[in-house]
Amino acid sequence: MGSSKGGRHGLARGLTNYGDPDFALYLRKSFAKSMGLSDAMLDRPVVGICTSPSDLNNCHRHFPELIEAVKRGVLAGGALPMAFPTISLGEVFLSPTSMFLRNLMSMDVEEMLRAQPLDAAVLVGGCDKTVPAQLMGAVSADIPAVQLVAGPMMTGRLAGERLGACTDCRRFWARYRAGDIDRAAIDRIEGRLAVTAGTCAVMGTASTMACIAEALGMALPGSAAIPAVHADRLRCAEASGFLAARMAVAGGPRPSTIITPETVENALRVLLALSGSTNALVHLTAIAGRRGIGIDLHRLNELSDTTPVLVDLKPTGAGYMEDFHAAGGLEAVLRELAPLLHLDVPTITGESLRERLARPPAEPVDRAVIRPLESPLAPAGGLVALFGSLAPRGAILKRAAATLALLEHEGRAVVFEGLEDLARRIDDPTLDVTPADVLVLKNAGPASPAAMPEAGYLPIPTKLARAGVKDMVRISDARMSGTAFGTVVLHVAPDAASGGPLALVQNGDRIRLSVRERRLDLLVPEAELGRRRAVWRPPALPERGYARLWAEQILQAPEGCDFAFLRPSGPA
Repeated sequence: MGSSKGGRHGLARGLTNYGDPDFALYLRKSFAKSMGLSDAMLDRPVVGICTSPSDLNNCHRHFPELIEAVKRGVLAGGALPMAFPTISLGEVFLSPTSMFLRNLMSMDVEEMLRAQPLDAAVLVGGCDKTVPAQLMGAVSADIPAVQLVAGPMMTGRLAGERLGACTDCRRFWARYRAGDIDRAAIDRIEGRLAVTAGTCAVMGTASTMACIAEALGMALPGSAAIPAVHADRLRCAEASGFLAARMAVAGGPRPSTIITPETVENALRVLLALSGSTNALVHLTAIAGRRGIGIDLHRLNELSDTTPVLVDLKPTGAGYMEDFHAAGGLEAVLRELAPLLHLDVPTITGESLRERLARPPAEPVDRAVIRPLESPLAPAGGLVALFGSLAPRGAILKRAAATLALLEHEGRAVVFEGLEDLARRIDDPTLDVTPADVLVLKNAGPASPAAMPEAGYLPIPTKLARAGVKDMVRISDARMSGTAFGTVVLHVAPDAASGGPLALVQNGDRIRLSVRERRLDLLVPEAELGRRRAVWRPPALPERGYARLWAEQILQAPEGCDFAFLRPSGPA
């Protein structure tokens, strides 16, 4: 008997402190026996199954079956499975935004991994913020962990057309706002967009993060794209549990050995080749930041310029995640990217990426979905970072989702001071706006009370949408759904609520966007900006609770919007 030190495992780890370790283990085992567990089971290493289902999270409704499969694998691997809940973040069911609660969930995961007697863990998540929160917590707790994702939805059908959440949600809503379809049609579409368990059916944030987890080496090879309702998803869950049991016995590998500057750069290459979600950059930055690894946006541009887009999926392409899985999944993408990747990096399976890719592919690759490196969909990556007088610390644009003609643009600013102002005036028929203008949303960044929602995809004003306008340059300190598209500049840093230049933009100011030069500039004399800055005031701090903690500790987008006190004080 004793503490977890000196090679102790299972229920002998991290004993509750009564001042008597022998009594603590005796008491713990007596309570464990009330669950009907035998001495043989109680002597095994323990694999925690960190779960996040909720009746307010549609993406995770299949988790009970998934968790049973994980338990089978853990038992087969010689360990004892113990499932436990954390908070769940259902993307569209939260106010003000799921981003506000991502760091709270990461703290929940970290503390439960650390507090409970776990030798290893399987992290079961999927909906946008759950996977980054789990990885952030696991990196900080640094116990052996396997990421198991929910898997994407299958598509629905309507009048012979495939539909999938949520790119098609936005496409049809834009048509409804423009008057192209009526209320009855949008109601029919509403019932066909999300028809199974799982995450969004396109390369949105959830699927991008699933691919990043695999690219980092924290998930099983081939696991990222398996549909939620496919039998292979259950087999993957069982295999994840089996691997976690082996890691529990071996004592590793731990996240601190898996997540390195090289694996983070590999994940960035994958993000760019997928033309993945802009949100994934914030989340990957936060995960890497827990290891003291920074992501330089200038380096991102260098990688983007040398990483072609290889995957033809919505929201920037034609296919859905079920097509990606059938086409070869992330395995096929990694094989194409191999000349650009760091190959001698570890993974949770114990083999290097080089060893993984040395095996012959199991299936042929569908080149209509996953293009070869020498014949890409686009010669440069889907994301680009911008700098300039309006974004001194950077901003992000998904150029793969933008209108080519708007990537070099100068226009007049039409400014919305916040989300309430946007809702009140965007569809006002008297709004002074033209298609050549630049829509600007302030006070929706991480330091604002809005807590950086997915509001950067500003709607086209109704009067312009009904005149046929499909896209405009839009700029904000907010985020955008990974399922959205358009010429949208996001994550402007510093944000308006912390006094960045965005706070000083006024109606009629000229703004210049140049993706070619990687510039975003506010064309206003410095003397005038100084006058505006002198009268600017920050928002009031919340009085109490988690909102107060957020306001005092939140970092900007280039640091992943993590809390300052959760990051290590020195480099990895």
